[in-house]
Amino acid sequence: MKILIIDDHDIVRQGVRRLLGALPSAEITEAVSVDEAMTRFEADRPSVVILDINLGGASGLDVLERILSVDPQARVVMFSMHADAGYASRALKAGAVAFVSKSASADELVEAVKSVLAGRRFVDRRIAAELAAIPKDGDPLDALTNRESEILRLLGEGRSLNEIATTFGIAYKTVANTCTRMKEKLGVERTADLIRISIERMGPRAPG
Repeated sequence: MKILIIDDHDIVRQGVRRLLGALPSAEITEAVSVDEAMTRFEADRPSVVILDINLGGASGLDVLERILSVDPQARVVMFSMHADAGYASRALKAGAVAFVSKSASADELVEAVKSVLAGRRFVDRRIAAELAAIPKDGDPLDALTNRESEILRLLGEGRSLNEIATTFGIAYKTVANTCTRMKEKLGVERTADLIRISIERMGPRAPG
C-alpha cells in the first residue's frame, strides 16, 4: 500500500508518516511542493494521497484537480488546518474522497485512510456535524471558485491586495476584480466585510 503525503510543513509530514507507518505494508513517500507532488504521484501512483489544502501560495484544490486529471480514480484525503464545512464541501465536490481537519484526532486520520481504501468516503466527526447543519439551499461560500476562496482566506490573514497579487503571481487589478466578484456572490459591499467573513468562517491561519 503506497501513501503519498503532500504538505509543506516538515513537522506535519513527520507526524503523519509515523502515524500511518504503523499500517500493514505501508510504503510512504512525501512531497512539499506542487511540482514534486505531481512528479511523485505520476511515478508512484499511490493507493492514497494525503493532501494539505494549502501549499504555500498554491491551493490544494488545484493540486487535487491536477491529480484527478492524471487519474480520475485517485483516492485523495484532504488534510486541512481549516476546520470548516465550507472547505470540506468544496473539496468533496471537487473529487476528494475524504476530508480531515488537522484538529481532528489521530485515530480519525487513520480511519479516513482505511475507509477510502475500502471504497468509502470519510469526513471527520466535527466537520460531518457542520455539513449536516448547512441549510438545504447551500453555503454561500460554495459559490466561490478555488482561487476566490484562497484570496478570501488570505484577506482574513491580513494580507493586502498587493501581497495577494504577489503570492499568486497575478496583477493587482486581477485581485481587485476578484474581490468585486466575491462581494457580489456573498452579498456584501466592502472589503472589510470579506475580511470579516473570512475570519468568522475560515478562522486564523495555524502557526508555521
